[in-house]
Amino acid sequence: MAISKQYLKSKPVCKVTFTVPAAEANEVKVAGSFNEWNADSTPLKKLKNGSFKGTVSLDKDQSYEFRYVVDGNWTNDDQADSYQWNEFAATENSVVHV
Repeated sequence: MAISKQYLKSKPVCKVTFTVPAAEANEVKVAGSFNEWNADSTPLKKLKNGSFKGTVSLDKDQSYEFRYVVDGNWTNDDQADSYQWNEFAATENSVVHV
């Protein structure tokens, strides 16, 4: 898994690209505090190499919790900037700092 960040000079925004290697998966989505945990609003596109990729624009100088939904199973990014315990889900969430 990978997260890449591209900061825009013209706006206080960072384009964050999520890449998930999941060749066997049919569907990968990302849900987080940036989309009110609505995975359906941020599906990732399957590439020819079998990985899934998608980009979201996030406000700079913020931290966002997120998790991937791979064929209905919630999972963290092993390369997240940090992790945050979530009482509601009783698990850790991945965190991206932008």
